[in-house]
Amino acid sequence: MTQPLAILLYDRLLPGSQLINKLQDLGYRVTTAEGPGTLVETCLREKPLLLFADVGDRGQAICSALKQLRENPETSHIPVIATIPARSPESEAVAREAGAKVVVHDTVILAHLEQFIEAALQID
Repeated sequence: MTQPLAILLYDRLLPGSQLINKLQDLGYRVTTAEGPGTLVETCLREKPLLLFADVGDRGQAICSALKQLRENPETSHIPVIATIPARSPESEAVAREAGAKVVVHDTVILAHLEQFIEAALQID
């Protein structure tokens, strides 16, 4: 059976590496995007089931890449789970505006990852 693919776009090493390990434990293949500028290209090539984006230090660039993902008819269907720093309401609003389906604080994503994935994969 083929493992579903999740792509990660993250800057902060600690939450990113922990997320990779947890996704692999759940049976996902995981790859990382090189940066916001190559996100759409990576998604077109790899065809992921999910995308995780860390809207932290480079929030503007990452959100711009998420908007490009939404505008491309070949990638607009990919559900995005955005992680944001705790106590950052402006990051939440920006991530939602950019097209993230689920926005969660980086402090809780690992504890409730399966529920967040389920929410992201629900068809509207």
